[in-house]
Amino acid sequence: MVMDQNFSHLHPNPGWGKSKQNFYNTKHISPATDLVGKHCILELYSCDKLKLNDESFLRTSLEAAAKIAGAQLLNLITHRFHPQGVTGLALLAESHISIHTWPETGYAAVDVFTCGDHTMPEKACELLRNELLAESYSLKSFNREIPVEVITSNRKPILT
Repeated sequence: MVMDQNFSHLHPNPGWGKSKQNFYNTKHISPATDLVGKHCILELYSCDKLKLNDESFLRTSLEAAAKIAGAQLLNLITHRFHPQGVTGLALLAESHISIHTWPETGYAAVDVFTCGDHTMPEKACELLRNELLAESYSLKSFNREIPVEVITSNRKPILT
């Protein structure tokens, strides 16, 4: 049986298919007026392959990254794949830090999202880059903003 690789019914742009134009056809949201937080996407290249495959080392690095970013670590979960690779997620009071490693290529994908103005996600990225001895990297960061509709809406707790 051949699987349909379009899956357009599951996601507006799963990365497969002919067109990406429908991805942005969502309901219009008013411009943002305030900052929720900052989101950093970090690509690490030519890292130390042994460190990329060391689950314990990566746990310690994620803890240190949360601390240097000024975030409160709530939980930490990691998984080592066989024969290689580690995925880790640091759940923060402010959001999260995640890492996915491919030791065979020396590559790691890192995602750092922190809410509030007291955190410094770039410092977490810098720490992870240094810890993994990345020879090169790409860092993209952007502000996540609060849409006007959220700011002006009634935000009382939902009673269950």
